[in-house]
Amino acid sequence: MHGLHSSRMSIRVRFAPSPTGYLHVGGLRTALYNYLFARHHGGTFILRVEDTDRERLVEGATEKLLNIFPVVGLPFDEGPVLNADGTFGAKGSHGPYIQSQRLSIYKEHVDKLVAADHAYHCFCTPEELDAARKAAELMKQSTKYNRRCLGLSKEEVVARLAAGTPNVVRLHVPEGETYFTDVVRGPIRIDNAEVDDQVLLKTDGFPTYHLANVVDDHLMEITHVIRAEEWISSTPKHVILYKAFGWTAPEFAHLPLLLRPIGKERRRILGSAVFCRPYSEQRATSRVAARRSAQPPGDRLRATNVRCSRSARSCQSSRVHPPSAKNSAAAPRTNRPASTPPR
Repeated sequence: MHGLHSSRMSIRVRFAPSPTGYLHVGGLRTALYNYLFARHHGGTFILRVEDTDRERLVEGATEKLLNIFPVVGLPFDEGPVLNADGTFGAKGSHGPYIQSQRLSIYKEHVDKLVAADHAYHCFCTPEELDAARKAAELMKQSTKYNRRCLGLSKEEVVARLAAGTPNVVRLHVPEGETYFTDVVRGPIRIDNAEVDDQVLLKTDGFPTYHLANVVDDHLMEITHVIRAEEWISSTPKHVILYKAFGWTAPEFAHLPLLLRPIGKERRRILGSAVFCRPYSEQRATSRVAARRSAQPPGDRLRATNVRCSRSARSCQSSRVHPPSAKNSAAAPRTNRPASTPPR
């Protein structure tokens, strides 16, 4: 990839999907970029499962993720492994590689941020946050968090924590600007006034991906973050976190999305929900695959929503969707895209 510097370091890249269903074909392409970059430079390709969004977690999705990589010929050097007894192990010295197994690590690091005034406890209820958001919308003002809890005294915070009052931990975004260079798009600068005090640790003790992503990338010694361009808007928060911890940020390269032309517009292929499944599994569940069973399988991978042209006198398959996501109004916003591409 043009512009990525690698001569001064041992390359370590990661592909970090969320187990919320089948792997999207765009995610598979991102994994391919990371894999090829690592192989080209004699580096390390890491698989990390980011399962901190418990509302959208799909049972069995992690196992499907682990099984798909051998099928497509993208072996990872470090990452989770599925043991014979159904439990998860780790291959590599930087594990665990499943984020739900790293909760104590995130708690330790968020406590450091709070102690250094780079983060603070927020006791606002979902109802209070929703009311404040609606009021801001009516006034045509920013719907960012109003920092109501930032002004609480240390004594009041300690008292509320001792009383067991539900709370989250938010990033305290400093004044000024945040600057980083994207390998694909060049220098990017943003006014910190536009950056929300993002939730870092939720009431259930799980981190949001902003915190977990930065902590894991640092501890796993990731040198290059190669991901979809949807995450550009989140990168300033990540850069702020790197500075708050006193860490050097990796190089960032945000890849263009997979698009398809429709008329004069260009639409994301995500609109067609193309997910990856082993051909053998697709053959067992798809009517199209069953009717074509006499034909050679060809590629070992198929998209789950394969369509055939009616004009060609062929059938149209019934679309196979991943399990539906369960949403919760009480869950703190994380500014993540609805489809949650790999991070």
